[in-house]
Amino acid sequence: MAEDDQLNRDDQDTTANATWSRLLAGNRRFAEGKPEHPWQDATTRETLIDRQNPDAAVLACSDSRVPPEIVFDAGLGDLFTVRTAGQIIDDAVLASLEYAVAKLHVSLLVILGHEGCGAIDTAAAELDAMIAATTEDPAGSLEAADEMADLDERIAEADSIILRTVGLSVWQARESELEEHADFERVHVARTIEELVTRSEVIQNALAHDRLMIVGARYQLTTGKVEVLSF
Repeated sequence: MAEDDQLNRDDQDTTANATWSRLLAGNRRFAEGKPEHPWQDATTRETLIDRQNPDAAVLACSDSRVPPEIVFDAGLGDLFTVRTAGQIIDDAVLASLEYAVAKLHVSLLVILGHEGCGAIDTAAAELDAMIAATTEDPAGSLEAADEMADLDERIAEADSIILRTVGLSVWQARESELEEHADFERVHVARTIEELVTRSEVIQNALAHDRLMIVGARYQLTTGKVEVLSF
């Protein structure tokens, strides 16, 4: 039985890695201006009327410049896609991704951030405003904020959902002495993965039994390429 379980795990790992390699190959075609637009014909559409069997689920930003199916040069039925501003997770997002894992049996979950994310800009501005409002010297607000042991709690209790979610990623990046916008985006992808795993028993279970692989990535508007992130 143990040997069979190991074979199943090896097969699943091979499937997930093959799917990710296929998506990255599609992205290379897109970035080079040579997309194939696969599986977008009438015959494919008709075969998917009564069923779907996507290879991967993607949680991406709602930004109109970052449509996963186009970025990865994918076709009908290839991707189960969920999009929110800044990849923010709520109950609907969680339920959607759990459906993809538990019912559609996707082997791969991609968390896709992107260059020039407006949610990151908004979060950084709202974070600066919060820090300035809670310190006596706005000009030195970032230094003063280091002394505020409860800043994480203040962010978590903020009225703005952008500040509560994306803003915490910006703050954690700054605590690690990262100040580049691109680094905020990368940290936010990492935090999104962490939040998904923490909040979802379905995803935890799939990972524990090697039925699912999660990868983080960041789409570059300037090049069209997807940057693979490692944490």
